[in-house]
Amino acid sequence: MAKPTDPDLNALDVTDAEAAEMNRINHPLVANPAPDGDDRLAVIDSTPDGMVFITINRPAKKNAFDAATIGALREAFETLHGADHVRAVFIRGAGGTFSAGADLNWMRDAADWSESDNRDDAMGLAHMLKALYDIPALTVALVEGAAMGGGAGIVAACDMAVAVKGTKFAFSEVKLGLIPATIAPYVVEAVGARRARALFLTGNVFDADYATHVGLVDSVVPDADALHGFIDQITGTLTACAPGAMGEAKRVVHLVANHRIDSGLMDDTARRIARARVSAEGQEGVRAFLDKRKPNWAK
Repeated sequence: MAKPTDPDLNALDVTDAEAAEMNRINHPLVANPAPDGDDRLAVIDSTPDGMVFITINRPAKKNAFDAATIGALREAFETLHGADHVRAVFIRGAGGTFSAGADLNWMRDAADWSESDNRDDAMGLAHMLKALYDIPALTVALVEGAAMGGGAGIVAACDMAVAVKGTKFAFSEVKLGLIPATIAPYVVEAVGARRARALFLTGNVFDADYATHVGLVDSVVPDADALHGFIDQITGTLTACAPGAMGEAKRVVHLVANHRIDSGLMDDTARRIARARVSAEGQEGVRAFLDKRKPNWAK
């Protein structure tokens, strides 16, 4: 990535020195990582055409979650809430594994906590998943190796998921006397209540093909190298799409999902399309179509 220009830095209202010290978790437009970059738990990279890559960076622990990792991911996801130029956010794990779920040492510590302490800790995961779910751009999980427990919850909270053939998934909490509670809203939305009951109550391990069958994953690729082709395909598709309109389209899905079709919903959706038609993107997109040219965001 190129170093940000002076106008870029001025737009961020930071000096060159401040930018050099700023961790990219706090702003993805900063090109150089912080001095302790090798220890970051969530690494953000971005491209000029609005594609962002977030890597869960605990490869020695198979990217298992602890409180610090959850906090880093939440911060990374929240950074992208106001990034209107971003079209897609790809989430992956370092070292060939998406996420092994909960860190064993973290689980060992939690066993001695009070119910109140455990609730506060669980809210950290809940907030992280909601921060991911609320990103206005298209979110895509790139899954290889394994996605267990909370890792599979991240997959469910994304808009799309592609998995390498042979990747393993499981919601095995009941085998530990626990329940997959904080991830449940996203898994149920992704696979439906009946499938979720079967997956949650058996705790069985299943592969990428079955994950596609139940709706947790959208497609399976033969190997990790094939993920690059998938990324190129998605990138090529999305560069023709207006970033602002993408965010609004995602919000309207959240609005209408499981909502009764009544006069209030009809009025809300009508107002949204009317607002889109008179927006700068809407005007440019329609005029470009009529003029038989590409809109300015696709150049």
